[in-house]
Amino acid sequence: MTKRIHFTAEDLARTRVTGTLGVAAETLDGIARLREGRTPAFQRWRTSVGREPGGRLRAQAGPLLALMPPHGPQIDMAGLTGGTTCIDEAVDNLLAAPRALTRLEVEYLDVRPAHRMWAQTLAGGDREARLQLAGALRACHRVAVAPYWQQMRLDLDTARAGYARTMAAGGVERLLETLCDPLVRWRPPVLEVRHPRDADIHLRGRGLVIAPTVFSSQQAEVLQNLVDQEQPPVLALPTVGEGTDGSAHWLTEEAAERSLDDLLGRTRAAVLAAAADGCSTTELARRLGISLATASEHAGVLRRAALISTRRDGKAVLHTTTHLGAALLASVSRGFGP
Repeated sequence: MTKRIHFTAEDLARTRVTGTLGVAAETLDGIARLREGRTPAFQRWRTSVGREPGGRLRAQAGPLLALMPPHGPQIDMAGLTGGTTCIDEAVDNLLAAPRALTRLEVEYLDVRPAHRMWAQTLAGGDREARLQLAGALRACHRVAVAPYWQQMRLDLDTARAGYARTMAAGGVERLLETLCDPLVRWRPPVLEVRHPRDADIHLRGRGLVIAPTVFSSQQAEVLQNLVDQEQPPVLALPTVGEGTDGSAHWLTEEAAERSLDDLLGRTRAAVLAAAADGCSTTELARRLGISLATASEHAGVLRRAALISTRRDGKAVLHTTTHLGAALLASVSRGFGP
């Protein structure tokens, strides 16, 4: 079966790429992966987290699991929380989500009979039900995503950079041609997405947003805003291949930092990692507890090695990782694997 996304020339012009669906969406998909059978790409992560969200986590995760029925669609956390990479902001967005959007998202689900009463109170805007869902999201994030989030971000940033380079070199159509075969095929002017359900999606000038994901179920997903039909659909694509063991994706933040320390030295490695989100020399010094002169010196070495770039932003000097620097961070996180 196939979802067919129909493009016009205006849609091609408005197609763009983004770095992530957001930390809440990755958390939801991560819990879904825990409930499935063994997949080589996620085996190391599953072993670390636990094969099932059992014990205390299972009880805490209950409200989230209730909105993840075994058949049919699951709750769209990206739509409810936005693409933020901060769990605190995601929770705030969830609690502030419009009641109409929450109702549509919940009523669309095939919720099990045991959970239907609670789901109805959530759809009706009950504050306590929202707080229970927010608590479940936090609990699942803390166990399944937080220890690995830095490395996941590097993978996602690398994927986005690859999409952007393809667009810069060959245009949007070249990107669509090379996206994720065989899950996605470009047959102009239609992008065919392999999917359990047939559907035709006409973009009508809205364009398409393309986002990489880590905890994808090995299929592409098309997400649409149920309230605002003027928003462009989002095509979510997996970054972890079905045919790889994926073991090095799941280094904890602490293990990855030790590898980078060995390569560059502790302080310089910390400067490179801090620059991943962009920061000034003053911020580098404050974050790392070093002098301005030392921060500037290390930034200069990394800049000459083409691992970071520097530009003036008003009175400040802003440092950010280059594609090479981001690739190095990602490579270290993978143990220099393929």
